[in-house]
Amino acid sequence: VQLEESGGGLVQNGGSLTLHCGASGSILSTQDRGWHRQVPGLQRELVISITNDGVTKVGDSVKGRFTISSDSTKNWVALQMNSLRPEDTAVYYCFGDVITDNPRIRNDYWGQGTQVTVSS
Repeated sequence: VQLEESGGGLVQNGGSLTLHCGASGSILSTQDRGWHRQVPGLQRELVISITNDGVTKVGDSVKGRFTISSDSTKNWVALQMNSLRPEDTAVYYCFGDVITDNPRIRNDYWGQGTQVTVSS
């Protein structure tokens, strides 16, 4: 399974940005998918995620500003970020808790990350 993010870049304080993550490989089902972010020197933190049942988890610092969507493999998971702040600057990683088809195993997969920079 390979995950690939796109859509990162530079945006002004208060602006919006959408990140996309595409998935490829023999995915049988997805239990959970979403986004984490990491600032150099700090731990990776959950931004937002959604389970197969539609249950979402949202990081406290992004509540009311970020939303998640997921559908086909091409737009496997997307992150809409509004009212961006300089403290949102980080590398954003797409992840998935996936059951593959052959072999049939459950594992976590991560993308390589995309940089989001919010200027003040």
